Amino acid sequence: MKKILIIEDDIFLRKVISKKLLKEGYETIEAVDGEKGLESAKEEKPDLILLDLVLPEMTGFEVLGKIKKDPLISKIPVIILSNLGEKKDIEEGLGLGAADYLVKAHFNPGEIVDKIESILARA
Repeated sequence: MKKILIIEDDIFLRKVISKKLLKEGYETIEAVDGEKGLESAKEEKPDLILLDLVLPEMTGFEVLGKIKKDPLISKIPVIILSNLGEKKDIEEGLGLGAADYLVKAHFNPGEIVDKIESILARA
């Protein structure tokens, strides 16, 4: 069973995504802020990380940068899932090594699962 880490401070969205992933046969781990998310990534070594950018404690950009610099977890694909849809934010996220960048308003949980499956198939 593939393990997905969801780093998202919005409890409703985190639970909706987690529930959808569980229904699709994934194991989920949830983190409410950047610091806990980074700790969970190191401890759990998930198959993929869904990462919000606007987080307490540490921004998603900071989390992504630290993940990609850590040889033990740098190969884990990260999908950014954010409300920040500006071109500069997308370019920064992809430039830091994100596998994909999804703007929350443009995707429903089913489409997020499709993206996860597509990226895991390539990994």
